[in-house]
Amino acid sequence: MSKFVSRFLKDESGATAIEYGLIAALIAVVLVAVMGTLDGGLKAAFGNIDTQLKKTN
Repeated sequence: MSKFVSRFLKDESGATAIEYGLIAALIAVVLVAVMGTLDGGLKAAFGNIDTQLKKTN
């Protein structure tokens, strides 16, 4: 039983998958934060485009 526990504690094969998952989660959080800050600017830009298109028609 002690061999199994010591082998289990030394096994790092799943650590890489967990690390990749954490990196992906961090990237997702950063993207959500950046998109949240750009929200107002995008609305204003598309509002200006809409206004200009309505003026030409």
